[in-house]
Amino acid sequence: MSALGRSGVEHVVYCSGSRDAPIGYALADAEAAGWLRVQVRLDERSAAFVALGLSKALGLSHPAAVVTTSGTAVANLHPAVLEADAAGVPLIVVSADRPHEMWHTGANQTTLQAGIFGSASRFDAQIPAGFPPDTRLDSLVLRAVSAATGVLTRDPGPVHVNVGFRDPLVPDDSWQPTRLSHHRIELYGADRSRDEAEHATPLSMPSHTVVVAGDGAGPDARELAEQGGWPLLAEPTSGARAGSHALTNYQAVLGSAVADRIDGILVLGHPTLSRPVSRLLARPGVTVVTHRARWTDVAGDARVVVGPVSLTDVTIDESWLPCWLDADQPTDRTYKQEMCDVIWQASVCANAPQLVIGASDVIRAFDIGAVPGPEPACAVANRGLAGIDGTVSTGIGLAIGGRRPVRVVVGDLTFAHDAMALLRGDNDDDVDVQVIVLDDHGGAIFGGLEHSAAPRPVLERMFLTPQRLDISALAVGLGARHCTVTMRDRNDTVNEMRRLLAEPIRGRSVVEVSLPAV
Repeated sequence: MSALGRSGVEHVVYCSGSRDAPIGYALADAEAAGWLRVQVRLDERSAAFVALGLSKALGLSHPAAVVTTSGTAVANLHPAVLEADAAGVPLIVVSADRPHEMWHTGANQTTLQAGIFGSASRFDAQIPAGFPPDTRLDSLVLRAVSAATGVLTRDPGPVHVNVGFRDPLVPDDSWQPTRLSHHRIELYGADRSRDEAEHATPLSMPSHTVVVAGDGAGPDARELAEQGGWPLLAEPTSGARAGSHALTNYQAVLGSAVADRIDGILVLGHPTLSRPVSRLLARPGVTVVTHRARWTDVAGDARVVVGPVSLTDVTIDESWLPCWLDADQPTDRTYKQEMCDVIWQASVCANAPQLVIGASDVIRAFDIGAVPGPEPACAVANRGLAGIDGTVSTGIGLAIGGRRPVRVVVGDLTFAHDAMALLRGDNDDDVDVQVIVLDDHGGAIFGGLEHSAAPRPVLERMFLTPQRLDISALAVGLGARHCTVTMRDRNDTVNEMRRLLAEPIRGRSVVEVSLPAV
């Protein structure tokens, strides 16, 4: 605990077990001394995503850790580790292990935990049972934390520290933490260095450029689009979907004649949502601006520029942006897309809750339906691998780390995958998290893909997977409040939704929105 604390770790998610009990005792003492905060979770898969959400909220300078016992508990962390790897989110996994003399013996709960996360891990450390708790341990943990934050590599992500323990697993007496002195490498991520800010890379682009802002692009994408007089194709979680240059349904515009005149494509962040954008990024003329050691390059021939950048030799074609804005005409939105726009508009208000958007069809409904305003919503999603699991847990981590209410918007299948995250222990503080379930009775995304042409019985059973989940009963059983927004006159439903969204979020609640089935 001393080594983690000195390296900047302030939040730890702990999963109870016998082999990791020594860490549990130490965490209790460290929390009592004010060194860090501990969240106790029953399910390891959820715990890892809570830690992921904490790291997203806290930034690179204070990565979160998740602690598990040995055996299958470690394997349950894998989905969140893969997401952290692909999304570049620092995550410190600390797993307890049997001592090495028990390996390859068939002893209970003994598996080979070393290297279990494969290439997803930025750094793996094996700390054998009996390792001396001196400066060598501090140095090893510092190496792990620095690898997680990407301070030296510009490639943040998950790391794995596997710690062996011999019996007895109960300490002789309680640990008495003293003053915590920090011993860590200065991190680049929370703020760019002064040298970077003063030496922006010159960037020249053609006048007929479009700016693609993927997940995590940040405000730079909007600024560059406005400086260059270019249309902005910004995903909901880009942090740039706002302003007079941002389009609403840019996917449709990319299928029109105006897209044939594109000469340059400027990419920031990690775009993942639509096939029209994927086809666009496969064209020549792509320039990627990145601050990390990984970037999106669909065709494999993009020009890569290290940010920040400064536009030079800009020639603005005054007719270019109006062509795109004229082509971005309102279309008949689905019920789901309209609900997503209502939620989006509520999320751009001052002091609005943090918005977490689930994967699959929900975030695509936001991408088509959410109308850009003067400022973007503070929206987050797990877009590294775009999985549906762990979404509610991620929102809980964001609520804890950001110390602000969080609104999570998911489909019914995504909710089913992670509903147990809402279960709270008797000794844990409540969190202010509202989960809005857009319930269309199955996997709606497949209704818009080529699989929709399959025979209806095959489509339903193999793809749409309709189910009979009683969302109300499940929410109440987990101790969360529940309410239902029913489908009736569209204007009445929209107004009801707006009133609900204007209410403060207190504790855990589930809002069930009934939508037409696919």
